[in-house]
Amino acid sequence: MGIGSIPGATAVEAIQRFSVFNPSNGELLAELPDMRPTDAALAVDRADAAMEHWAGLTARERSDTLERWHQLILEHAGDLAAILTAEMGKPLTEAKSEISHAAAYVKWYAEEANRIYGETIPAPSTDRRLLVIKQPIGVVGAITPWNFPASMVARKISPALAAGCTVVLKPAEQTPLVAGAIFALARKAGFPDGVLNLVYASEGDAVGKELCSNAKVRKISFTGSTEVGRLLMRQCSDQIKKISFELGGNAPFIVFDDADVDAAVDGAIQAKFRNAGQTCVSANRLYVHSSVHDEFADKFIQRVNALRVRGCFAPEVAIGPLIDAHALAKIEAHVSDAVIKGGTIRCGGNRIGKSGTFFEPTVITGVTNRMRIAQEETFGPLAPIIRFDDPDEVVHTANDTIYGLAAYFYASNLKRVWRVAEALEYGMVGVNTGRMSSEAAPFGGVKQSGIGREGSRHGLEDYLELKYICVGGL
Repeated sequence: MGIGSIPGATAVEAIQRFSVFNPSNGELLAELPDMRPTDAALAVDRADAAMEHWAGLTARERSDTLERWHQLILEHAGDLAAILTAEMGKPLTEAKSEISHAAAYVKWYAEEANRIYGETIPAPSTDRRLLVIKQPIGVVGAITPWNFPASMVARKISPALAAGCTVVLKPAEQTPLVAGAIFALARKAGFPDGVLNLVYASEGDAVGKELCSNAKVRKISFTGSTEVGRLLMRQCSDQIKKISFELGGNAPFIVFDDADVDAAVDGAIQAKFRNAGQTCVSANRLYVHSSVHDEFADKFIQRVNALRVRGCFAPEVAIGPLIDAHALAKIEAHVSDAVIKGGTIRCGGNRIGKSGTFFEPTVITGVTNRMRIAQEETFGPLAPIIRFDDPDEVVHTANDTIYGLAAYFYASNLKRVWRVAEALEYGMVGVNTGRMSSEAAPFGGVKQSGIGREGSRHGLEDYLELKYICVGGL
């Protein structure tokens, strides 16, 4: 993609370029302009200039434009999925599912744009009226991750646009191509110039700092690590800028003694190995009651051994490469630490081949809380199984982390279901299911896993300001 074809950009100062590679084989996919903070500032200026017009349109006009964008995404879903798979490495079937999920967010907020309601408040006297209206917050700076480079773009941008905001997006440097393609479709859908702006950069620190410090940016929406979230939060603090952060996780997956073991195995496969374990809601710690531990472990390992690891355009592939060499080194370190401290590798445990970043889906038993895999987010196809006996203690252990994004558990006793669901200190809890993401439901965490929610009607509220109007002299 040349500089002149970047959606939402007319002038780019960057003269350097950076490369995007296929993690499956190291193939060069594209070279993109490596933009600087000055380019980000220009994009913010464009977004600010377009803000008044876009916010001034009727809700129906914004909704119709979003609906056209939704239709175009569906029409080009195959091409978008192929781009996503090439740059990110997830299996093509998963990439197609992600594109469908991205389109669902656009559709949802195309509909929600028409349901931004205010309210009237009973006044304390007959000569006045008290009203509350909702207005767009302003220019939004959005920073998206590499692991879901299409759905995260849609999940952040769609509610902002529905609310009447304009957007400057900085996609992850590993996976910028599908974002560029989605923005090209947005232009085709008829979004006015300046409403959507894309900033490519190989190093996000400087661009992120510009978005956080630029007074014209009224809100930052970020998905990524807790460490980077802390940094962005500090950079936003001088201006008391509004933020929505979806950060790291350390999701427990608990199998109680009254669980349907076969269903729990199915759920664990989904929750652990989707996208090669590279999801923020991936099951990171599998706690299994002693009475069903061996049955669960045997059936789980049998399923894991059947997972095919291949290049992601291959047929029937279940797991693709990790995103880069750093991710590969981290999972190798976690496996080594667990073995040194007494864990047993039941399957997998090794990288695959000399090229690419493939790693065998791995199960380790005999895991204790002293091991790194019980304390840190692996972000890879590594499943540690931890035996437990005390149902109350396992909930306490599951909560004993700074993170609070997602948790899962399997049980059949209704009293236990409600008690555990309410006791787990997480923003999202999956009960007898390994997948729970939906455009209709609020996605986000508590503690150091984030601030705010994405998806659902609550996700739209994060892009709106309340204004109280008191009309007197009536």
